[in-house]
Amino acid sequence: MSHASDPASGLLAADRAGPPLTRPLIILFAVAVAVIVTNLFAPQTLVGLIGPALGLSEAASGFIAMASLLGYSAGLFLLVPLADLFENRRLILRILLAAVLAAALAALAPTAGSLLVLLFLLGAACSAIQMLVPLAAAMAPPERRGQVVGDVMSGLMAGILLARPLASLVADTLGWRAFYGISAMAMGVLAAVLAVRLPERWPAGRSRYRLLIQSLGALLLAEPVLRRRALTACLSMAAFSLFWTAVALRLAEAPFDLGQRGIAVFALVGAAGAVVAPLAGRLGDRGLTRAATVLSHIILIAAFGLAAWAGTGDHGGPAVMLVLMGASAVLLDVGATADQTLGRRAVNLLRPEARGRLNGLFVGLFFLGGAVGSAVAGAAWAFGGWLLICGLGTALGAAGLVVDALGGPE
Repeated sequence: MSHASDPASGLLAADRAGPPLTRPLIILFAVAVAVIVTNLFAPQTLVGLIGPALGLSEAASGFIAMASLLGYSAGLFLLVPLADLFENRRLILRILLAAVLAAALAALAPTAGSLLVLLFLLGAACSAIQMLVPLAAAMAPPERRGQVVGDVMSGLMAGILLARPLASLVADTLGWRAFYGISAMAMGVLAAVLAVRLPERWPAGRSRYRLLIQSLGALLLAEPVLRRRALTACLSMAAFSLFWTAVALRLAEAPFDLGQRGIAVFALVGAAGAVVAPLAGRLGDRGLTRAATVLSHIILIAAFGLAAWAGTGDHGGPAVMLVLMGASAVLLDVGATADQTLGRRAVNLLRPEARGRLNGLFVGLFFLGGAVGSAVAGAAWAFGGWLLICGLGTALGAAGLVVDALGGPE
């Protein structure tokens, strides 16, 4: 798509000069996205507590994990494009304060309906993450962009993977409502730090919000790399959410019989997958995006195969089965992390003048996959158990390989 054809053509100049991206600032970006993103994935491990407490059936419990992910997708489509319109620092701080308010109210929600609405709003406000990541990418020199995105993504993935054990530990000690109260306080502290340390960053030009939203469809149609990478990320995220929403229910049953504290320790094992993000970014910098993406989908399929075997029958007793299930969780997180990091790097290299909208599209689409995966998990668990969960996850990984085989050059 030519620049002239972009409905938001006022945004098409190069990024304005800004301060250099120092190592401490990269660390701040990584910590910020880690703190914010915990709100999106904590419900996956709390469904077994929140559902019964608020009167939701087992089949409907997946909606608890779905609400924040669906809200996040809405925020990415409707709020993140504002990063191409308004000064980024001020915009990020205002949206983050909205997240603080939504989390505080979620801690007090009296009914399932009110909690779902508040989790949706909290998810939408967490879209500030996708203003921080492209801001870091914009400040990095092109030859280091993959490395910087990978470094920030390692914080993001660490937050995703640590969200579940942290939420389980808090819930085991203080109850599930305490998690949202603590999250509100943590984001409040983060907002104060960002207000001091985050540099100002103006978009390249000016346009109208309506034109920005209209331009999303045009960008999606014009960029085949965006479509391909968003589709594989959507499939991987659906598989990721499917597993992590259902595995808490499986681990609570025989032969594992884990409580919230045990589930927290199990979820902590999956955090090892975050270490692959910088490596995946560097592989992309070396021109290996396609090969590394194919490998990530093969790893994802292998993870579900191992999970199916570990979660059924009797393979050396509960301890051995639990170790095998943990290994499958690590493999799953490695595959999903690598796919998303490579996809984000490819999208950030497409069109610097539309970086906010491109990131909004990419991440919004793959989180729609995550929302679907979480919503399906409850029903799939109720009707087909663990084997159906693993079968669906394997099918999603295989679909990713099909997209890889049919796709063009990166």
